[in-house]
Amino acid sequence: MTMQVTVNGTTADVADDTTVADVVAERSGGHDRVAVALNGDVVPRSGWAQARLSPGDALEVLAPTAGG
Repeated sequence: MTMQVTVNGTTADVADDTTVADVVAERSGGHDRVAVALNGDVVPRSGWAQARLSPGDALEVLAPTAGG
């Protein structure tokens, strides 16, 4: 079974048992330093594996960028 969530502003279908860690691994583009917010609340790295997504959740995975 799948459910719809929003990841970085785009609707995505994910498995029912998906965690924040799963999405970060799939979407972080190889960056090991990312910040994550679930429904507007920061999720500490230590909680990624336990934070399960629910239908309609909004997840932001943000990697630092260089520039100025």
